[in-house]
Amino acid sequence: MRFPPAFLDEIRDRVPISSVIGQRVAWDRKKTNAPRGDYWACCPFHGEKSPSFHCEDKKGRYHCFGCSVSGDHFKFLTELDGMSFPEAVEKIADMAGVPMPVRDAQEERREKERASLTDVMEMATAFFQERLQGPEGAKARAYLRDRGLTPATQQSFRLGFAPDSRNALKEHLAARGVPKADIEACGLVRHGDDIPVSYDWFRDRIMFPIPDSKGKIIAFGGRALQPDALAKYMNSPDTELFHKGNVLYNFARARKALAKGGTVIAVEGYMDVIALAQAGFENVVAPLGTALTENQLELLWRMAPEPMLCFDGDKAGLKAAWRAADMALPSVQAGRSARFALLPEGKDPDDLVKAEGPDAFRSVLAEARPLVDLLWMRETAGGVFDTPERRAELEKTLRELTSRIRDESLRYHYQQEMRERVLSFFGSQRGT
Repeated sequence: MRFPPAFLDEIRDRVPISSVIGQRVAWDRKKTNAPRGDYWACCPFHGEKSPSFHCEDKKGRYHCFGCSVSGDHFKFLTELDGMSFPEAVEKIADMAGVPMPVRDAQEERREKERASLTDVMEMATAFFQERLQGPEGAKARAYLRDRGLTPATQQSFRLGFAPDSRNALKEHLAARGVPKADIEACGLVRHGDDIPVSYDWFRDRIMFPIPDSKGKIIAFGGRALQPDALAKYMNSPDTELFHKGNVLYNFARARKALAKGGTVIAVEGYMDVIALAQAGFENVVAPLGTALTENQLELLWRMAPEPMLCFDGDKAGLKAAWRAADMALPSVQAGRSARFALLPEGKDPDDLVKAEGPDAFRSVLAEARPLVDLLWMRETAGGVFDTPERRAELEKTLRELTSRIRDESLRYHYQQEMRERVLSFFGSQRGT
């Protein structure tokens, strides 16, 4: 929804920015001058011990002299709390006591359609949950039990089961008055000109409901129970509610957990998220069965300035880490980067916490490497630089790599860091 500029100005003017930010930081008593609306705190966007984060009520702005982040009421909520812009506007309007503007007729109709579809998705979620607990769900329950998931965890994530039937969900929803068009619009059935009779999208699968940023179910992931299934994991198709590359699994719960501090951890799959949550790691999300996308990376940066990207330690995991590093590189800046945690080879987070306990995963996180280390490792590990030509080629590669950083200041520091590493690296090679 588009908001009138006058409305945004009004709610900004009515709410001191210090009252928004003060919910997330402790003001420094020595530097802060509250009567003048001048506030200082340790920056919530990066770790520091002395307060360099400043906000000024008169200007309605904040700025950190340590990491250079800056913005207004709305940007603070979108960048730190991970809210969407409309969510941030709604929060400030509520604090200001100003009603939200009335949507135009077309937008109102579209919002009602979306609400109707989320109601259908809620009905589908309840159906899958019921089937998991019924006779048909015995095999699925055994699988989840073997994976170490407690009934409480299964209920918390609203796991379910899609029976091995072409029509079970479709008929269940139709019997409750859900129009055929809504069932199709939710992506719950396969349909089209080449399909005379639509049939259920998910069959004989453990079901993982996928919530949006507000916790409403917008899609599903399904894990096949048959070992010979064509696709082990399958997601809902893109719909009015759901676009796979724009969503992170467990986003809403992880964002809530981050209010207690820490950073967000991105792992590879649903089961990793759930197993880690059961082990006490609630600030974990996952892309939906594909490599991390640019939009998903932006979501991570909305949640935390330095998200932790966790990958398997095998060759495939390293390649995935390098792809993520290349994707992040152009957009990094002061107070906006990533760290990379590599698991022991052959282990995923689920395996690790089950075999060795939560402390083993904490150890992996403690050894996470910054982006610059990962890039250096990729370009130098196993390489032979015994001639001037080979050393020159490495320097050229590093120059081209760092030139992709759009932020001028950070690009300079990366180039300087790489030059220092090259000098040290070549010196150590000559000494061997």
